[in-house]
Amino acid sequence: QLQLVESGGGLVQPGGSLRLSCAASGFSLENFGIGWFRQAPGKERQGIACISYGDGTYYSDSVKGRFNISRGNAKNTVYLQMDSLKSEDTGVYYCAADLRAIRCTALLRKRTGYNYRGQGTQVTVSS
Repeated sequence: QLQLVESGGGLVQPGGSLRLSCAASGFSLENFGIGWFRQAPGKERQGIACISYGDGTYYSDSVKGRFNISRGNAKNTVYLQMDSLKSEDTGVYYCAADLRAIRCTALLRKRTGYNYRGQGTQVTVSS
């Protein structure tokens, strides 16, 4: 079955770190642009990070300097390293993949129509 699966979420104290994984099952992410999104309770979905088909990266202002997106060596996983976490980072994080997406801003603006989208993983930042 072709799908994206997120993992690595959990409960962490403010200032802590987590690494989220977006793993493709049954296919390679090598030819895809990948976006990470965050949905907090009562708030709109926010596109926070992206790695394009050409490996360009983009971060929202809210996470720039704290989060890092990268591809794994096995080409079927994309990671989101999250450092210096804040309470406002709490939410459900999910990834989405678009074939040969070279413009991160466009990928993060889309609401529907991704080639693949995961179900999400919960991140809670609280003391």
